[in-house]
Amino acid sequence: MKSIRGRAILSAAFILLCFHNLQAQEIKCDKQVEPGLYDMGKMWTFDYPPAEYFSSTYNFKPDQKWFDQARLSALRFADYCSASFVSADGLVMTNHHCARESGFAVQRKGENVNENGFYAKKLADERKVPDLYVDQLVKIEDITDRVLKAMEGVTADTARLIASARELAMIKKEYKSKEDWKDLELETIQFYSGGKFSLYGFKRYKDVRLVFMPETQMAYFGGDYDNFTYPRYDLDCSFFRVYDDNGKPLKTDHYFKYNSDGANEGDAVFVIGNPGSTMRMSTISDLEFYRDKQLPFITELLDKLSQMYQKYNETAKDDSITNLVFSLDNSLKVYKGELDGLKDPCILARKAGFEKKFREDAATKRDLAADTGVWNNIANANDERRKIYDEMNLLSISGRFFTGQLMQYAVGAVILSSARQDTAVRGKIIRALDELGSPKDMGLEQQMLAIYLETANDRLGADHPFVRTALNGKSPEEAAAAIMSGTKLKDRQFRESLAKMDSAEIARVDDPLIKLARVAVARDEQISDTYDAILARLFTYHSKLGRMLFETYGTRIPPDATFSLRINDGIVKGYEYNGTIAPPNTTFFGLYDRYYSFDEKFPYSLPKRWENPSEKLLKAPLDFVTTNDVIGGNSGSPMVNKDLEIVGLVFDGNIESLPGAYIFIPEENRTIAVHSGGIIAGLRYIYKASRLINELEGHR
Repeated sequence: MKSIRGRAILSAAFILLCFHNLQAQEIKCDKQVEPGLYDMGKMWTFDYPPAEYFSSTYNFKPDQKWFDQARLSALRFADYCSASFVSADGLVMTNHHCARESGFAVQRKGENVNENGFYAKKLADERKVPDLYVDQLVKIEDITDRVLKAMEGVTADTARLIASARELAMIKKEYKSKEDWKDLELETIQFYSGGKFSLYGFKRYKDVRLVFMPETQMAYFGGDYDNFTYPRYDLDCSFFRVYDDNGKPLKTDHYFKYNSDGANEGDAVFVIGNPGSTMRMSTISDLEFYRDKQLPFITELLDKLSQMYQKYNETAKDDSITNLVFSLDNSLKVYKGELDGLKDPCILARKAGFEKKFREDAATKRDLAADTGVWNNIANANDERRKIYDEMNLLSISGRFFTGQLMQYAVGAVILSSARQDTAVRGKIIRALDELGSPKDMGLEQQMLAIYLETANDRLGADHPFVRTALNGKSPEEAAAAIMSGTKLKDRQFRESLAKMDSAEIARVDDPLIKLARVAVARDEQISDTYDAILARLFTYHSKLGRMLFETYGTRIPPDATFSLRINDGIVKGYEYNGTIAPPNTTFFGLYDRYYSFDEKFPYSLPKRWENPSEKLLKAPLDFVTTNDVIGGNSGSPMVNKDLEIVGLVFDGNIESLPGAYIFIPEENRTIAVHSGGIIAGLRYIYKASRLINELEGHR
């Protein structure tokens, strides 16, 4: 999703007390909390479809054919969103915010799809999007036994990682030669933190053409102010078409029929999509680490970068910077929402309650009782990585997206000078340096360097060798200005000459950025092996924990999200918020109320063709909320009823759902979707898209 918000901070003493004594009530919370049945969520896999659960909960009996049709009608949209087939002629539905870059990619001279949208009135007008593809999951194979067997007898943590990776690579190679797998895109999927493994085979469609997308203002009405809120008024949809190898619209039996009536309050609905990543198996120790170290680092950095780019764009008016700010702010809200959730003592108490019960249940099983010390092992490993986490983030060779391009170039040059690097590695680094290109703006480059140095000063302290070298008694802003003034890396020819130098020549280069990079790389080489070893241990411990979870509860508890296809269930239902109640669905009338209430000003302005709506449009539903379990990656997921008919299009979650990375709370979490009838209303009354309406409603 565009996904994806403070509360009292839980003291470490209470968490530790809960962790060691397993007393969830020791965490101070202003209400009674207990672990919920679905704290680990409802992101069911198609490996283990929850047929009996659906039957007992919603009074219908989905068979394997039902699940197969749901799986084969759903799609993964490139590597970042979800989608679905919605007609027998290869029509694909996803979100506008998933399609925005595709619109820019097919935009022709004189057009502005951002302001005017796009609609292909005829089949011949549909435009192929360069490099866009969609994947359909057609085969699933359980490979757990093979992977676990490959790790038998391997005790060293790093060696276990290597053994599992080697076996997974061998499995992919073997299956690639099998007749019914050889033409598929193969992907190994890890569930339960390594407790289970599957091999997925995808049919990839590479000829994907844009059919329709609304104006960005309609898809993102209310802008950042209304992001992650509800009631919402967004027409966040788009349509594409898959073409076959002969350049004809794809004929398929696997698609969701379109139901323009949508769903009513209380109706059961199902979301089929690819949730990106959750960490619901995290222990209390893990959550402490995320709350105290990882999330504060990320949110502070994203906030600084967003403010920098916004200020720059006040004069630059650059669409690419506008999109970058949108992405940064969206990510900031997601991570801040997760952080706020982990600062909530009631959420932590609920997680602690689940951990307590899990440990008790596992201890009753003879085969698992000896492994229950894994929680203490995870806690000890997290204590170790706390000590070097900031250095790894600021000085590591890989994580430098926020330092500026010239600093990245300097680091690459220093690595090149290392005698340990072989020819293949040097060639890879040289290619990476070549791809960096020239900075967009040297003023931005200096500001980014200043942010980097300020963060290093705050996180590492003034006495750290890197900070002393960087600042030399100056403020971060002064130091960045001095470094940028003195570096020769601003000159493209000089940068290119570095890639041609041998190790000895690079080592003799006298440049302030390269001098700084030498200090960073030297410290990284000292701690990277230690940090990697800690992560390897954590992988082993979490894999053991995952197997324990699976062996204790089986498929009653679904695994964490891994951007693999899932199906989840819920009902259409409003909720209480801010002392009032949110309705199950909104209408276009509400959109126009916002438009006039804010004096027709951005971000509540409307494109011109929307300014005089018909009465029928005003009455039509626009967005609605359900109790489904979604997270980033679910953007574009189809929402269907028991008959596998489209009733909505998932595009967001409410603010309360942001801690869903760690825990699913169905009482508060809501999925926000575009109503199927709202999409048809917009197509009919505003865009006059009769060809598309006829195809969706089956009248072609």
